[in-house]
Amino acid sequence: MNIAVFASGTGSNFAAIASAVRRKQIPAKLALLVCDNPRAKVIGKARKAGVQVFLIERGAFAQRRDFELAIMARLKQAGIELVVLAGFMRILSPEFVRKFKNRIINIHPALLPAFKGSHGIKDAFDYGTKVTGVTVHFVDERMDHGPIILQEAVPVREKDTLEALEARIHRVEHSLYPRAIRLFVQGRLRIKGRKVFSAG
Repeated sequence: MNIAVFASGTGSNFAAIASAVRRKQIPAKLALLVCDNPRAKVIGKARKAGVQVFLIERGAFAQRRDFELAIMARLKQAGIELVVLAGFMRILSPEFVRKFKNRIINIHPALLPAFKGSHGIKDAFDYGTKVTGVTVHFVDERMDHGPIILQEAVPVREKDTLEALEARIHRVEHSLYPRAIRLFVQGRLRIKGRKVFSAG
């Protein structure tokens, strides 16, 4: 199975996935990085890992649909069967999601459905919650909404700073995301309504 990772930033989850593929914990090929930010550190990590980079800037296209069509064409060319969002700072259109129905997964740094959006860690911290965590889910047409594959709780300690909490959540992300990808690649996930079941 060929996997594409979409990322826009530092690429810590990309690195965790690439490492799991290299150690054969994920029995698939990490075939492509799709990145919309030419200054993203993830590009260097992909090149170091020997992963092809498809750099595509939104500003080069008059319409979002043209931008996404170019991405879809590249995914088809690379034979991509699973799209993994890892800090990709763009919301995919319903058309894109339908094209890859149940073949796009995302990671969110909170226990969905709580604290949706791009600041899940800070929002949970500022709210004063005692427990937050990490969610891996299928992507549907609504933001941070698709069926949940895996979740793991992370306690918020009384003396936590935001930075300390972020560091612990990222450590959980780097183990939970490869696990979820492995389940998908092995064909062990079944979706029924909003519930995801793992076999074996």
